[in-house]
Amino acid sequence: MKVKFLFTAVALMLLIASCTTKQGVINELEDFSYELRDNSRYYDVKDWEKAGNKFIKLRKKVHKYEFDYTPEEKSRIGELEGQCANYMAKGARDGVFDKLKNVASELEGVLKGIFGLTTE
Repeated sequence: MKVKFLFTAVALMLLIASCTTKQGVINELEDFSYELRDNSRYYDVKDWEKAGNKFIKLRKKVHKYEFDYTPEEKSRIGELEGQCANYMAKGARDGVFDKLKNVASELEGVLKGIFGLTTE
């Protein structure tokens, strides 16, 4: 009786742990997509390196459980991966654009200073 109960308890814990872990990967991917959406525009080179490494690690975790996911979960994973790729591309583009805009504004100020131009 005790052995049967212990076996059932262990099996139940393993089932819960595996579901939590595979769902945890989806949650991590979702959180990462939000991070990219909200902050990637402000990333520097080091941040982009970290983001790239994190994306690779998340992809490896997803691959680890690929046979355990339902079609709906796989669809959600694909959607989140697509969002991450989109946010990475958009964040990089917007970040570069912002930097160029700042350089252009600074250059405009330098030229105004050199030639004594004012905006008055």
